[in-house]
Amino acid sequence: MGPGPVGDDGSGPFGCARAPRALSGLWVVGVRDGARFAFGTLSVVPVRVRRWDREAGGRAMVLAPVVGVVLGAVAAGAGALAAWRAGGLLGAVAAVGVLAVLTRGLHLDGLADVADGLGSGKPAEDALRIMKQSDIGPFGVLTLVLVLLAQVAALAGQFAASPLRGALAVLAAAVAARCALAWGCLRSVPAARPGGLGAMVASTVAPGAAVASTGAAAALLALAGLADGSSALLLPAAVVLGAGGSWLLLRRCVRRFGGVTGDVLGAMAETAATGTLLALALLR
Repeated sequence: MGPGPVGDDGSGPFGCARAPRALSGLWVVGVRDGARFAFGTLSVVPVRVRRWDREAGGRAMVLAPVVGVVLGAVAAGAGALAAWRAGGLLGAVAAVGVLAVLTRGLHLDGLADVADGLGSGKPAEDALRIMKQSDIGPFGVLTLVLVLLAQVAALAGQFAASPLRGALAVLAAAVAARCALAWGCLRSVPAARPGGLGAMVASTVAPGAAVASTGAAAALLALAGLADGSSALLLPAAVVLGAGGSWLLLRRCVRRFGGVTGDVLGAMAETAATGTLLALALLR
């Protein structure tokens, strides 16, 4: 029997010959929608989020390290310039400040809210209500002060060594923070409450996708670290340690609140960034 009929558009029998191309096109569109979701929710970059659903949200969490590369590069450049002209301490403050501005302080706000929720000692429902309030309590203020001091102190040492080393540390911290988001959205991790960004992205990421996302980010940082001979292996190791610290926080929040919220994801991001910077400071 000869081959089946070929359609006018070049498709094969039953119009299926172009299926691989169609699937490829759908994949590209899906990645584009995920990237828009990621930049639209995790940064001040003005993009139009065309899809606001769980599928796009899951892709966004996997692609979040790309946002980290872009924001980290901008903050690293600002910090390196300030360090070159005015010293390592001002370079560290500039880098931390730029990152906060580029994220609208979203992750820092989440960190403060989670600190208030965990520190309240109240049942899960009451703790979640405290986290939704617009004000910041004493636990949140103390946590923010200590975390920002730790980040600035760790970065000041890196910038004091050289503007390049400080810039690479900023980039690693920004990427590590976004790697943590995929792990917070694993399929095994439920949402703590309905509604909000946390419920939109909770349980949307397969373990393999989280591993691939973090692995690709670590490989990219290893390549960037070649510019500074001592950083090629240290940067990926620091990212893994930082992400590990955020995973410990996730486990605590799941036991305490019953799952994740947007605030928990923000707290994980800041924990991963701070852990990465502390690892770089201690391991050099």
